[in-house]
Amino acid sequence: MEQSAAVGAPAAQLPIVAARSRRREFVRALMRNKGALAGLIILVLLILAAIFAPVITTYDPIQISPRDRTLPPSRDHWMGTDAFGRDIYTRVVYGARVSLPVGLIAVSIAATAGAILGLIAGYYGRLADGIIMRIIDIMLAFPNIMLALVIVAILGPSIRNVMIAVGIGEIPRYTRLIRGQVLSARELLYVEAARVVGVPTRKILFRHILPNVVGPVIVLGTLSVGAAILAAAGLSFLGLGAQPPRAEWGAMLADGRQFLRSHWWVATMPGLAIALTVLSINMFGDGLRDILDPRIRT
Repeated sequence: MEQSAAVGAPAAQLPIVAARSRRREFVRALMRNKGALAGLIILVLLILAAIFAPVITTYDPIQISPRDRTLPPSRDHWMGTDAFGRDIYTRVVYGARVSLPVGLIAVSIAATAGAILGLIAGYYGRLADGIIMRIIDIMLAFPNIMLALVIVAILGPSIRNVMIAVGIGEIPRYTRLIRGQVLSARELLYVEAARVVGVPTRKILFRHILPNVVGPVIVLGTLSVGAAILAAAGLSFLGLGAQPPRAEWGAMLADGRQFLRSHWWVATMPGLAIALTVLSINMFGDGLRDILDPRIRT
């Protein structure tokens, strides 16, 4: 049916028909991949919970209530309360408003900078490639968390600086991936033809080469969101991220570590939120890789 519709469509509508066919194929592949679908559903539920936090919670996430301190999970407090009497469920839901954007923004910073550097290094080669890749090699010599610690120490502790630090730490992965893809794409015949007829370099890079390398970047970006959330939570656990009394999962873990033996729920609930979020993102990312990679799909 889709092929007959494409044959009967006017030439101007063929790209639209092809795009619709690709979308239908992607949706079918996603529905068949149970792991990716489960991860996407969990992730969507977490995002909706963060958006509608004031609707699905009844307590103030920063209001202190000394008489309710360290209460166990109950009907009134589903996840118990912390050392200041604050409802942990409310703080976990509001913490999603901080932790989820941290991962997305950090990955956006890394992907944007990595795409620009990778395109320049892969397309121009020689001097530009040598300079950029030596800088990337120096960055790769440091563990991501150490590099992020140094950046946050320079910029100062805040959730905004954590996003910047985690994003900068992820740039080498994107630069190397995109550079490798560009080195292959620039030798394709249609790229050579565009260069011969005098198409500007900017158009060749962003119109002919970048669309061919965006698939692996999407997969890497999806998988990197979970790693970025973990890194940001680790920095907040060390006191370099979100500052009290703001609700953030890593900071909540740090507050609850002293109660692990006596009041397990104080640290366990935000820890489970981090684990569930990262697990759902990784499940969706693995499924997305299987769908977009033609070798695995075949």
